[in-house]
Amino acid sequence: MMRTLFIGNSHTYFNDMPKLFKDICKENGIDMQVTMLTKGGMGLDYHVENQQTRFNILFGEYDFIILQHVAHPMGDFSVMEEAADKLMEWIRMTQSKPCFYMTWTQEGDETSQKEMSKRYRKLAEKYGCKVAPVGEKWWEYIHEHPEADLFYEDRKHASLEGSKLIARTIYETLKDDMQ
Repeated sequence: MMRTLFIGNSHTYFNDMPKLFKDICKENGIDMQVTMLTKGGMGLDYHVENQQTRFNILFGEYDFIILQHVAHPMGDFSVMEEAADKLMEWIRMTQSKPCFYMTWTQEGDETSQKEMSKRYRKLAEKYGCKVAPVGEKWWEYIHEHPEADLFYEDRKHASLEGSKLIARTIYETLKDDMQ
């Protein structure tokens, strides 16, 4: 059995996306247990201050730890980077493999995806880890399937179809490390 910890906000917990990820793993012959530490509207800086986060990272014996920062608005990159520094300090005390979950930009603001992508890729490069390019795949999918609606009715969060795309993208990013 493998274990994955998801740290994020509503872009992680909407439609119980970690369970969708678990289901995809199961379909591919991987027994995956998932845990979520999430709070709506919060970034990684919130999770650094939450004792449950540190405890779960250090003692949860996770194979993967998925990190998702606040997306709407993106906020100041230095806040994201400082929080990632602290989380990575804890993760490096374990055998867990970190992976950043790059979110999508707001509906009607695809041009900001370039900046969102740059931030996540910069952190992934800094820490030598993977990034699940959800935001990029999100906009690609919208262009390839204009009939699809990845957005929930609030036009910020993911619809069920959007959450399935998120889960698939994270799985595709990590699958080579699941052997």
